[in-house]
Amino acid sequence: MAYSDEVRKLYQEQLRALREAGILKEERFIHSSQAAEIEVEFPAGAPLKKVINMCANNYLGLSNHPEVIKAAHEGLDRRGFGLSSVRFICGTQDIHRQLEEKMTEFLGTEDTILFPSCMDANAGVFEAILTKEDVIISDRLVHASLIDGIRLCSALNDTYKHSDMEHLEQKLQMYQDRRLRLVVTDGVFSMDGDCARLDKMVELCEKYRAMLLVDDSHATGFIGKTGRGTHEKFGVMGKVDIITTTFGKALGGATGGCVSGRKEIVEMCRQKARPYLFSNTVAPMIIAGVLRVLEILSATTERRDKLEKNTDYWRKGLTEAGFILKEGDTPIVPIMLYNAKLAQDFSVALYDEGIYAIGFFFPVVPQGQARIRTQISAAHEIHHLDKALEAFIKVGKKFDILHKTKQGIIDRYGM
Repeated sequence: MAYSDEVRKLYQEQLRALREAGILKEERFIHSSQAAEIEVEFPAGAPLKKVINMCANNYLGLSNHPEVIKAAHEGLDRRGFGLSSVRFICGTQDIHRQLEEKMTEFLGTEDTILFPSCMDANAGVFEAILTKEDVIISDRLVHASLIDGIRLCSALNDTYKHSDMEHLEQKLQMYQDRRLRLVVTDGVFSMDGDCARLDKMVELCEKYRAMLLVDDSHATGFIGKTGRGTHEKFGVMGKVDIITTTFGKALGGATGGCVSGRKEIVEMCRQKARPYLFSNTVAPMIIAGVLRVLEILSATTERRDKLEKNTDYWRKGLTEAGFILKEGDTPIVPIMLYNAKLAQDFSVALYDEGIYAIGFFFPVVPQGQARIRTQISAAHEIHHLDKALEAFIKVGKKFDILHKTKQGIIDRYGM
C-alpha cells in the first residue's frame, strides 16, 4: 500500500508540530444562520454558545435576509435543486442569462459570465485570454485565487510592490515588447483592508496600453457611493477592462462568481475558460437569491450607508483603546498582533468573552504579520459593537498590548 505507516507518521508529525506551536487551525461549528449573533459549538462537543460574529464576509447583512431566502425558495420550487450539467450542454436557464445581464448593469460593464465561484473565475480567465506572448503584472498582495489562476496561464508573470505606482510603471515600461500586458490587482485587499489606487492604475494602463483586471470580491455591493465597487469609488467606471467578483460575500453570501467586462473577453471565457466549461452551473436557487439581492441594492443605499457608519464607529473605538490597526476605510479592520500564537490565543480569549473573531497568520498573511481580522456588517447594531469593543479591550489588557508599539509587542511575544 502506497499510504504506508511511514507516510502516515510523516503527516502526523507535521500536524503535531502545528498543534504544539499553537497554530493548528480548528473549525468552529455554527448551528444557526449567518448573522450578527450566531450559535457556535467550539470546541467540538461543547455546549452551544451565542456569540457576536466579528469576522464574516456578510458585509450587508443579507445572508439571512427574509426576502433573499424567500426568493431562493421560489427558485428552488420553480427551477429545481440543480441542473446536472455544465452551461454549454444543458445547464443554462433563462435566469442565468438574466443574472448576467443584471450584473452587467450593476457593475457598468459590457457583459458578464457566471462561474461556480470567484475562485473559479480567477482560475479560468487568464488562460482563456492570454498566451506565452503576453505578460501579467500583479500586485504582490493579490488574493491566492488570482495567484493560482496566473500560475495556470502560459503568459509571463511578474509583480510590483504593493500599491507602488512607480514600481508598476517601471514594470510596464519593461514589457512594451509583449503582445498584451495585463495588470492585476484586488480592489480591496482582503487581509489589510486597503484599496487599490485604481485612478492611478487606469492612467498608467492607458499610457502604456495595458489591460486592467480587478478582483472586487471585497467591494461589490458596498464600496462606492452606490455600492458598485472600487471602480465607482475611484471614478473609473467603464475604464476597468475585467472585473471578477463573488456572490459569496456581500451579495447574499452563498456561492457563485463572475467575470464582467469587455464583451470580447467575456465571450473568450465562455469559449475557453476551463472552470466554466467543466464545472456544473450555479444552482437555480442561488441565481434567484442573488437576483433579489441586486433588486434590494438597486433600490436603496441604506445598508451600505449603515455599514460605512458602523465601520467608522468600530475603527475609532479600537484606535482610542490603543490597538494597532492597518490604515483604511473599508469594513475590513485588521488588529495587528504580529505573533501567530498570540493571534490564536487572543482569538480564544475573545470567544470566552462572547466574541467570534479569528486569528490570521502565515501562510494566510506574511510571516510576522499575524493579526485578528475584524469585519463589520450592516447587520451589526451599536450595542453589538460596544460589547465587542469592551471584550477586545479586556483581552487586550490581559495580553498587555494596548498602547504598545509594534516593537513592544514583538519584544514580548516574538514574531
